[in-house]
Amino acid sequence: MSLRQMEYLVTVVEESSFTRAAEALHVTQSALSHQIKALERDVGGPLLERLPRGVRLTAMGRAFLPDAELAVRSARQARRAARAAAGADGGELQVATLHGLALGVLPPAVAALRALYPRITLVLREYVSEDELLEHMARGVADVAVGYRPREWDGPVREFGTEEIVLVVPADDPLCGTGTVRLEQLADRAWVRCGMEPWVEGLPFLDLVCGRAGFVPRTVLRTEHSTTAARMAAGGAGVSMVSAHLVPELVPAEQLLAVDPPWRRPMTAFCRSRTGGAADVFIRILTDDLAGQGVEPSGECWS
Repeated sequence: MSLRQMEYLVTVVEESSFTRAAEALHVTQSALSHQIKALERDVGGPLLERLPRGVRLTAMGRAFLPDAELAVRSARQARRAARAAAGADGGELQVATLHGLALGVLPPAVAALRALYPRITLVLREYVSEDELLEHMARGVADVAVGYRPREWDGPVREFGTEEIVLVVPADDPLCGTGTVRLEQLADRAWVRCGMEPWVEGLPFLDLVCGRAGFVPRTVLRTEHSTTAARMAAGGAGVSMVSAHLVPELVPAEQLLAVDPPWRRPMTAFCRSRTGGAADVFIRILTDDLAGQGVEPSGECWS
């Protein structure tokens, strides 16, 4: 069994096709098939089921794939780290993050890294949920992740700032322009909810905090992205939650309300192992340039 054979298998699964995988790997289809068959002989059974249109993992293949992916991606990461050891100016940096953080937090950090090292190529992988981000990082999809404090993580974790969650209200809401609100004041409002809303203590965050305030939120609209929910709320659909770092270009300032007590959670950069090269520079940029937001321990914490 070789690393090359595992890379071939991972690519076939990613492409769902021997033909496309061979093109991506720059090998002939016969050479690819030969290596996959050699791998299957080595592990003792079929890993792929050939279908009229594409391929499908067998039960043995599903058990084999996660470790194969980790081995292949670890080798790629080791190669990038080795190249970066001679200096961060060059090579590739892969960053995994959540959609909202990619929009609201990462642009200045990416710009700062590009200004320092213009020859670096960045690959950004965006995820909808924290669980999805953690799962893919554990499988080695990126050099560094930018998210929230992981519940369970064996590698390095570095806090760099705090996200505050604010509320968006319609322009005709009586509370518009008041600046701050206690959650109980919104008991009779309609709510716009987002699929990226985190779960805390086994409940969606809004259900948890509204329950503590003595009411059940009346949901009238559900969206996939927080930016969509914020725009819908600003347009009059109801009240919605949104990260403060997203709102300057989404919602007029008078339609934003801070919650009393505030809702905050720490933002972190985390990796599977100790960083070096471009990843280390990127984390330092996050820590040094963006930490001005300050981690506030008070308030209702999301996680």
